[in-house]
Amino acid sequence: MLRLQINKTRPVSGHKMQGLVLAVALLALAGCKSGPGGNDAGPAADIDLSPATGDALLEGSIGDASNLIPMLAGDSSSHSVASLVFDPLLTYDRNQDQLEPRLASSWDVSEDGLEITFHLREDVRWQDGEPFTARDIEYGFKTITDPTTLTAYAEDYRQVSLFEVIDDFTFKVTYDKPFAPALASWNNLVVLPRHLLEGRDINSATDFARHPVGLGRYTLESWTAGTTISLRANHDYYRGRAYVERVVYRIIPDQQTQFLELKTGGLDMMGLTPLQYSRQTSSDAFKNNFARYKYLANSYTYLGYNLRNDLFKDQRVRRALTHAINKQEIVDAVLLGLGAPARVPYKPGTFWHNDSIEDLAFDPARSRQLLAEAGWSDSDDNGVLDREGKEFEFKILTNQGNDLRLKTATIIQRRFKEIGVKADVRVIEWSAFINDFVDKRAFDAVVLGWSLGLDPDQYDIWHSSKTSEKEFNFVSFADQEVDDLLDSARRSFDRQERKKAYDRFQEILVEQQPYTFLYVAESLPAVHRRFHGIEPAPAGIAYNFERWYVPAALQKHSLSPGG
Repeated sequence: MLRLQINKTRPVSGHKMQGLVLAVALLALAGCKSGPGGNDAGPAADIDLSPATGDALLEGSIGDASNLIPMLAGDSSSHSVASLVFDPLLTYDRNQDQLEPRLASSWDVSEDGLEITFHLREDVRWQDGEPFTARDIEYGFKTITDPTTLTAYAEDYRQVSLFEVIDDFTFKVTYDKPFAPALASWNNLVVLPRHLLEGRDINSATDFARHPVGLGRYTLESWTAGTTISLRANHDYYRGRAYVERVVYRIIPDQQTQFLELKTGGLDMMGLTPLQYSRQTSSDAFKNNFARYKYLANSYTYLGYNLRNDLFKDQRVRRALTHAINKQEIVDAVLLGLGAPARVPYKPGTFWHNDSIEDLAFDPARSRQLLAEAGWSDSDDNGVLDREGKEFEFKILTNQGNDLRLKTATIIQRRFKEIGVKADVRVIEWSAFINDFVDKRAFDAVVLGWSLGLDPDQYDIWHSSKTSEKEFNFVSFADQEVDDLLDSARRSFDRQERKKAYDRFQEILVEQQPYTFLYVAESLPAVHRRFHGIEPAPAGIAYNFERWYVPAALQKHSLSPGG
């Protein structure tokens, strides 16, 4: 699942959710191992370290969840929580190269790839005790494809021409045309309890959105808006109960405050900033208490331009702005070298990344030339370019709590000033940022991030049909060749044919610069050492979270069965 990235330490399961929103699946893990570049390994205490149930994990989040119905949520915070409450039909394995069963025990794909028959487990119950059946998936499918449902994720399911319930534990989907992401798309988005929601307007089911009943490893215990979200282990979980009894998300919008809470015992896990990772966690005291991990995330940060704004409609202007930005400067100054410049919306070093593309170089002189060609000049010699009596001035918005984005925006602001462009930076609380500005297209430019999945399909972000409110093409990019490439690539099962289409797609994005792709950052989670069972893999560190445990002698929080 595509999702707007706040910041994250835990990846999300499911198609396109390997990493948003929760923060939740990562690709091609870079150096997640003992020693430099991986995790800091400390000596084991001379105590019984065998697995035990109990204790709680307190995790820092800079943003509150917005909606715990997966198909309605578009942010990483919501999906992080929802991924523990709901389960997918299938998911990628630890190496992220094979799909493995979850709620579906198996599946059959026809030779032409147009039919998939899913066989469900028969031992699964909703957290209120009701049995889980194929009728629940049918309800979820009908809901997500209903045009009145406010979801950005319907497109994959609208490719289905026929949905058939064979019996309580079998259903079949048929496609009229080949659809490459078909199998992997059947994740937790359509797993909803029909017995609780049928006949209701899903968009206004706020009671369920804040008190969901799922099938996953954890149940929602409490949610205090803007403060904490507490989950309790589902002791009847069909795959066996998780060892860690409680997961508590503490909403702390400032990462420095989170870091103080981490060091003083108020948090067990958080995503470190590059400064914290590089310069504030090297003491013996920290290393004795926390393990750090480092791997290149399957996500990127960008400056996106509202193409409905007259300032940005000229491609020369967008290219000029990109030429004015020194991406390596941002990687060095903001990430302290813990990342890489980005030029396209795919992770460097992966199969889908077009390595042959030459990025627009940092070249202020070229910026000024392009702006002059577009009619911008400093007619009154005040240092700001103008055209037809209007100065080149706009606002860059970003979300509260992500210091890296604020620093990035500030550097960009300075570089723009050097070419005569005035950019004001404004920081907005996450939910207001998304609901009042991004969704309403009420912005000039934004510094944001995308967490991406394993399939290269980017239809929902870049296709011209995906510009409505709550959809992900909020910069309103429209290009017929891109539309055709995205359509053709998702219709082919030939990996090389898809690669060819996506390579050209990336070339067009570099030519047109609807985003200035800025950087791919390292994920830098820190976890208290009392948690055992963490096994870094290409999927990150949280793919096996239900197997994390705290040995009995090291448990910190005493949790009574009903408390």
